[in-house]
Amino acid sequence: MRTTLTKVSQLSLIAAALWAASAAAHHGWNWTEQQQTEMSGEITEIYIGPPHPRLMINTPDGAWQVDLGNPRQTRDAGFVEGEAAVGDTVLVRGHRSAKTDERIIKAVRATINGKVYTFYPQLLRED
Repeated sequence: MRTTLTKVSQLSLIAAALWAASAAAHHGWNWTEQQQTEMSGEITEIYIGPPHPRLMINTPDGAWQVDLGNPRQTRDAGFVEGEAAVGDTVLVRGHRSAKTDERIIKAVRATINGKVYTFYPQLLRED
């Protein structure tokens, strides 16, 4: 019985470590390029909720996922339910995924219908 519990405990620790590593993969900024970039596109989907509110947009480059701040940062930036609609055009400034085959950008700022939403003011750079 003791051996079974030890193996279960070991497997649980391994599973927890793998989960934490995958969760950390898209938290923080290590997964993004260093430089900020801008892109514009038409909103095709809006999700406001945990873990990260996001937009899906179509650009001349194809479909992109736009990760906003965490739910509180997104709300504090003024972006709440009803602020944007599918079909609206968005201008995003942020950091693209460092993986060239991954079409994700972590937004520092987004402009929709003339209104500016800054999710990470401390990181905003005007290059």
